[in-house]
Amino acid sequence: MNKKEKVAFVIDELERLYPEVPIPLDHHSPFTLLVAVVLSAQCTDKRVNEITPSLFALADTPEAMAQLSVEEIAEIIRPCGLTPMKSKGLKGLSQIIMEQHGGQVPERFEALEAMPAVGHKTASVVMSQAFGHPAFPVDTHIHRLMYRWNFTSGRSVEQTEKDAKRLFPKALWNKLHLQIIFYGREYSPARGLDLERDHITRTIGRKSVLHEAERKRASKKRS
Repeated sequence: MNKKEKVAFVIDELERLYPEVPIPLDHHSPFTLLVAVVLSAQCTDKRVNEITPSLFALADTPEAMAQLSVEEIAEIIRPCGLTPMKSKGLKGLSQIIMEQHGGQVPERFEALEAMPAVGHKTASVVMSQAFGHPAFPVDTHIHRLMYRWNFTSGRSVEQTEKDAKRLFPKALWNKLHLQIIFYGREYSPARGLDLERDHITRTIGRKSVLHEAERKRASKKRS
């Protein structure tokens, strides 16, 4: 297969496996999604979804969050890790939303990325999943699979995002980035690559990845 055929193969396979893609982080507004995405940094979606009900019971609007102390926020979100940065960030971004954006989460990349604890990936998730704007947030799963599938050099997350946007149709970005995440979690984890299960990598994966997986499989067999 040439590159164009490989891209089409991935799109078709992911659509077959994941025709519906629910948003992994529980939320009920752009603000609660923004909070959940901030909390998800170096934390699993499962853990975030366990923590946010308690937080949102106290504060599910920027006005209410801004009124909490950093210590009160920290006490609730501690299980998510990176507590000092996240607690200060949530209070700070809530104050900015109230003071600069009339209490509404801004629908612009530059405004989102200007807030504390909000990087490009977080802004991309909010723009995509809260507002429906085409974006391609790159997490560790997407970065890993784009490299395994020989669609990017793996040099940086920024390069992976550029390559994904170049290769995949813009109309598919918002759904496709979630489909790749689901596939990575289910079939192509970071450790223990199993080519019998990971049929996309088995079919189109870069040669070095396939050779390494085969070497490990043979070594495991011998031992």
